[in-house]
Amino acid sequence: MQDLTPRQAFDFLRAQPDAVFIDCRSEAEFLFVGHPAGAVHVPWAEAPDWTINPHFVADVRKLVSHSIDRPVVIICRSGNRSVDAALALEAAGFSRVINVLHGFEGSLNERHHRGEINGWRFDGLPWEQL
Repeated sequence: MQDLTPRQAFDFLRAQPDAVFIDCRSEAEFLFVGHPAGAVHVPWAEAPDWTINPHFVADVRKLVSHSIDRPVVIICRSGNRSVDAALALEAAGFSRVINVLHGFEGSLNERHHRGEINGWRFDGLPWEQL
C-alpha cells in the first residue's frame, strides 16, 4: 500500500485517469458530510453497528472491471478505515492500492474538531455535498 497526502492523491488521480477513487465511509458520511468530487462510494463498514461490509472487495473488483492491477485510491474520514480497506484489497490480490492520509475531514485538533489541521477539505480540494 502506498500512502499519499490529499494533494498528492488529487494530483495522482488527475495524472492517472484509469484509477478508481473510492470513498469507504458510511453512506451518511458520504451523503451528508460531503465527499471528494469523482469519488465512488463503497462502504467499508456501516452504522449503527459498524459491521465490516462482506461485499467490499467484490464491489471494488466490479468497479475496476476485475483488473486488480488498476490503481485504487481509497479515502475515509481521517485515513484510518481506509488503511483497513486497503489491506483487505491487497490481501485479495490488488497490486496498486493507495491510501489517502488524513482522509476527507482530517485529524482531530486539541478541541476534538476535524477540518482545521489537514485533510481533503482542509486542502481546498474539490468536493461535493448532497
